[in-house]
Amino acid sequence: MTTGAFLRAASAIAVLSLMDAVIKAMAASYPTFQVAFLRFAFGLVVAGAALAAVRPGLPSRETVIANAGRAALTVVTATTFFYALGQLPLAEALVLTFLSPMFVALFGVLMLGERPDARILVALGAGFFGVLVVVSDQFGVGDRAASIGGVAAALASAVCYAFGLVLLRARAQRDPIVYIVFLQNLGAALLLAVPAYAVWEPVSLADLAFFALIGVLGVGGHFLLTSAFARAEAARLASLEYTALIWAALFGYLFFREVPTLGTALGAALIVTGAFVASRR
Repeated sequence: MTTGAFLRAASAIAVLSLMDAVIKAMAASYPTFQVAFLRFAFGLVVAGAALAAVRPGLPSRETVIANAGRAALTVVTATTFFYALGQLPLAEALVLTFLSPMFVALFGVLMLGERPDARILVALGAGFFGVLVVVSDQFGVGDRAASIGGVAAALASAVCYAFGLVLLRARAQRDPIVYIVFLQNLGAALLLAVPAYAVWEPVSLADLAFFALIGVLGVGGHFLLTSAFARAEAARLASLEYTALIWAALFGYLFFREVPTLGTALGAALIVTGAFVASRR
């Protein structure tokens, strides 16, 4: 994997993690469907401006159909994850959804013919163990009966997210990046319009600025991620998804005064180690 692809993917995760922090703040005041719709609606404006500036020509029918499918997958990924958060403790939901890098590597082999070597498998294992360390103190606390529906939703979100990343790798080698980003935002906004309308609440002018920021961060992160997947195999980039926990700890402390635990620090060390190993040939 080239250094450029590694840096793009790592930067994308950081940008998208910041977007998640802003979304968390907005989700406290607005319904989930409305937040998701505004995220993609403002993202559509930013992506549309980029498309107008680049002018890559008309997309092919295959490009539109393939990326429309990815947009639908994006909506399913987001909604199932939000449902899981409503049914499960946060730690358990994160463990299940952070299985996605495992599925990325698996789908990369099954769908793209990639052959991950032992180094990548070790890196993925280190990253996954790091996730377990981060949330280990959350397990076994009290008598909690996890919702079967919540577990199924979290697993579905992880699978859909991984499947979407592998499809992104496939399309990034064929389609202009501006079309991939534009069509995902367009498709997701259209699919979420009706559910968002059903639960719509008035948005203040101040909050509109935050939603605009969410759109900019989402499009910027997606551009970086698409560019990375166009330059490197899905399996080699998979373990970088774990670095989102590091950014989550940082932004959680800065914006919500959530103090990271010792387990978070130890898990972060494993996550960084796994990402470093995966980045080297």
